[in-house]
Amino acid sequence: MSNIRPKILITIDWFLPGTKSGGPVRSYKNIIDYLGAYYDFYVITRDTDYCSDEVYENITSNAWNKYNDHTSIYYISKDQLNKGNMKSLINEHDYDAIMINGIYSFYFSILPVWLSKKKSNVIVSARGMLNPQAFSVKGTKKRVYLTIAKALGLYKNIKFHATNKEEAGHIKAIFGKRSQVKIAANLPRKIENFRVEKRVLNQPLRLVNVARVSIEKGTLKMIESLQNVKTELVIDIFGPVYDLNYWEKCQISIRELPKNVTVNYRGFIESELVIDTIKAYDFFILLSEGENFGHSILEALSVGCPVIISDKTPWKNLESKGVGWDVDINDSKKISEVFSEISKVNQDEYNEMANRAFIFAKNFSEDQELLNQNKNLFL
Repeated sequence: MSNIRPKILITIDWFLPGTKSGGPVRSYKNIIDYLGAYYDFYVITRDTDYCSDEVYENITSNAWNKYNDHTSIYYISKDQLNKGNMKSLINEHDYDAIMINGIYSFYFSILPVWLSKKKSNVIVSARGMLNPQAFSVKGTKKRVYLTIAKALGLYKNIKFHATNKEEAGHIKAIFGKRSQVKIAANLPRKIENFRVEKRVLNQPLRLVNVARVSIEKGTLKMIESLQNVKTELVIDIFGPVYDLNYWEKCQISIRELPKNVTVNYRGFIESELVIDTIKAYDFFILLSEGENFGHSILEALSVGCPVIISDKTPWKNLESKGVGWDVDINDSKKISEVFSEISKVNQDEYNEMANRAFIFAKNFSEDQELLNQNKNLFL
């Protein structure tokens, strides 16, 4: 029997040790953590984090760096990022599969598809970028690119990765019903010694929002939804700010809130600190325009923290499951009702909700079918 392990190449703009680009970094780390027992991974990425010019410490640029026993990462510098170097890297090994993150990045999404010798080995992970709500930002530019790409047959014979049936439908709506789409939900953060700790409700209630401050993540919408809250609430926001004009609108809205509501901006938080940070709060809130997965949502549930989220995520019918609420972000009345409802929850009711949230996350994380779906992406 051969001991040769399949080689998987991943191309992604930003990867570890960077975390500022959000969910995709976590998604690919989780793939590597779970599937490293079966495959050898090679990652090509930039040597700087999102919106940063500082080269990562303790890495060697323009060389393969050993990440662990089954993973190597090539950190390419800005001055070496060109078509020729990307072509050399992509063709350096006879990869069994090439997994490409996203749709629109020229060097890490478009070029790898174009340069790949065997299109049937290519998997493009759409990461929600083809979902209707994703076109609310730079929609015209995205549609023009997709029209040109289809006309050139750029995605002919490749496979797409969708995280659920709904996303698969969005992909087929753009690239046609005959498009090859493999469905595999994102793998969660690998957590050892899964257990829920006893949680005591804070007075006043404390809510936490972990996401970049942006239109897509609904930061302003969340703040505005607090206008009619009658009880005392504290909401802490953790996440990077890239659009200062948008953040100024958020700050104006914060100043207009009633005195019983306090909103604090706590700045950027490292990915590895997210879970321990969420533990200190009573509820997690994220009223985004849409989430392809929403790692922080599952991470909140995994520590028994019920969630208040948009209904445009894979996490549905949370109220009936007793682990939180998924609401229409344009239904201000329903959002107000949720705030009113959480203010009336007593300690015993909260304990039950926290325990259900933990069990929900634990069952999801230990689902063998979920692991098989991700393994099958590369078969």
